Amino acid sequence: MERRISSRRAFLHTSLRTVAAAGLLGSGALIGGGQAGQKKLLPIRLGGPAFADTQDPEELARAHRKLGYSAAYCPNVSLNDAAKIRAYEEAFAKQDVTIAEVGRWVNLLEADSEKRRLNLQVVTDGLALAEAIGARCCVDIAGSFSSESWFGPHPENLSRRHFDASVENARKIIDAVKPTRTTFCYEVMGWSWPDSPDHYVKLIKAVDRKTFSVHLDPCNLVNSPEKFYENTQLVNECFDKLGKWIVSCHAKDLTWDVEMNVHFREVAPGKGALDYTTYLQRLSQLPQNPPLMLEHLSTAEDYTGAREYILGVGRKAGLAFA
Repeated sequence: MERRISSRRAFLHTSLRTVAAAGLLGSGALIGGGQAGQKKLLPIRLGGPAFADTQDPEELARAHRKLGYSAAYCPNVSLNDAAKIRAYEEAFAKQDVTIAEVGRWVNLLEADSEKRRLNLQVVTDGLALAEAIGARCCVDIAGSFSSESWFGPHPENLSRRHFDASVENARKIIDAVKPTRTTFCYEVMGWSWPDSPDHYVKLIKAVDRKTFSVHLDPCNLVNSPEKFYENTQLVNECFDKLGKWIVSCHAKDLTWDVEMNVHFREVAPGKGALDYTTYLQRLSQLPQNPPLMLEHLSTAEDYTGAREYILGVGRKAGLAFA
């Protein structure tokens, strides 16, 4: 997600037009060698904020490329500004930078009915923007029943009530837009649906829409010592069970602050325990080539360090970057 307390080959070949043409999230032509039966690898599309003080589409796209990014968060553009949307799409395509996601971080389960209605419209408009600009997805969390935090824990966040509401909201959003080249997805969370690969599969089947997809952030699924220490197994489980639906991913890391109770804390990639070698290897095997987006860091320097760490891990593992 974008910082939660505030309100995250050519582009046309990596956009959802190509994905749709291949059966939305089906397999397509891959690059690379390998023996028969081995999975071929695609260059990873790494992205993050460009920290560019410009609203010019060409300049912004070049700023991403200057940082070595081949993926980007959706620029700040109004859904009603068709000309600017088209200019962004063309500029990013020219620089071979995939627009990964439109983040719409609001509570779809807000208790107040009018606020809930408005939040649903915000996300629906976000999906319409993703469709218009050619982003891989529009993403939000499924929401929370908490009255204290829009994304916080609540006793009913893993209940049937939460599941049913999440299914209904996803259907409403998708059916209102009827996307053909993008998708809608929920980001995984550790204390609300979907909180595990199995629960995400159950949600996908219940929503029953071809344009409902998966947004993966393995760190968000680490909610126990077992998952922290066995995160390689967790990462593999995510790709084994959800791989064909994954359209965008987040990159961060987790460390364990030793206290009298369990306290995991987000840190920059390389500062924690996440098995990035496995994460990058599995990501590179997906034919739909989901972007990997850095997030939740404070400064451009922080992002530089995180970017260089991921590039180093990938190259050491023999992986390429787009």
